Amino acid sequence: MRIETCYFCSRPCYPSKGITFVRNDAKLFRFCRSKCHANFKMKRNPRKLGWTKAFRRAHGKEMTVDTTLQFAQRRNIPVRYNRELVAKTLMAMERVEEVRRRRERAFYRQRMEGNKVKELEADRKLVEENQHLLPSQYRDQVSQVLAPEMEAEEDELVEEEELKREQQKKQKSGLKRKQKLLRDATVEEEMEVDG
Repeated sequence: MRIETCYFCSRPCYPSKGITFVRNDAKLFRFCRSKCHANFKMKRNPRKLGWTKAFRRAHGKEMTVDTTLQFAQRRNIPVRYNRELVAKTLMAMERVEEVRRRRERAFYRQRMEGNKVKELEADRKLVEENQHLLPSQYRDQVSQVLAPEMEAEEDELVEEEELKREQQKKQKSGLKRKQKLLRDATVEEEMEVDG
C-alpha cells in the first residue's frame, strides 16, 4: 500500500481517499481533501497559509533537515516478501519513530526555551503599568513582591553580561593577527586567523 503526500499541505493521502488532479501535461497532483484542492485552484501559496507543512518549515516551526524524514521516502519500494526482512523492517520503523519523536521533543523544547521568561516579563510589565486598577489592599503586596524579583533579575543580567565578555575575550585571545606591511610602513590589510 503506497501512501502519497498531499501536494498542497503535505499530509498523507491514503488509497481511495482525497482528490487526484491530472494537468494537461500529465503531471499528477494529489490532494488529501477538498480544502487543499480548492486552495490549489485559487493559486494560493502553501508557504503563506499557517496550516500547511510548507509554512511550518519556512518559519522554523518544523524540523527541515533530519535523516529520519528521509526514511519514509525510501521505504515505498516494492520488495519480494521475506519474513526476516519484514521483521527487521518493522523493528527499524519502530526505532526510527522513537528517534524522530525524541528529536521533535528536543526541537520543540529548544524552540520554546525563552517563552516562559517572556510571558513572565510581559505579565510583570502589565501589573506594573496597571497598578492603579488594583484594589488598595493589593497594591502594597504587589510592590513588595516585585521589588526583590527585579533586583534578582538585574543581578542575573549583570552576571550574563560578564560571562559573555569573558567568552569574547577568550575568543579574541585565541586569534592571531596578521598584517601586511607596505614599503612606506603603513598597514594595508588586517586579517584574523585561528591560532
